[in-house]
Amino acid sequence: MARGWESKSVAAQMESAEEKPTGRPLSADEAARQRERESLRLARARVVQQLEVAREPRYVKLLQDALGDLEARLSKLM
Repeated sequence: MARGWESKSVAAQMESAEEKPTGRPLSADEAARQRERESLRLARARVVQQLEVAREPRYVKLLQDALGDLEARLSKLM
């Protein structure tokens, strides 16, 4: 189990390092977009996790719709 958490931590650190700017400070707009992107990623992760355990068909449909919306919003920010 420890290895799973460790590899996730390493992957998260690598992803975080890729997103950091190289020397110049972020403008207010860039910082806001970065915060919104991170918020959407976290929301997407939460929905995916809930989808994995959901069994009620109406709830699954609701989660799938939410996931589609989050992915569309994320693609607009990229």
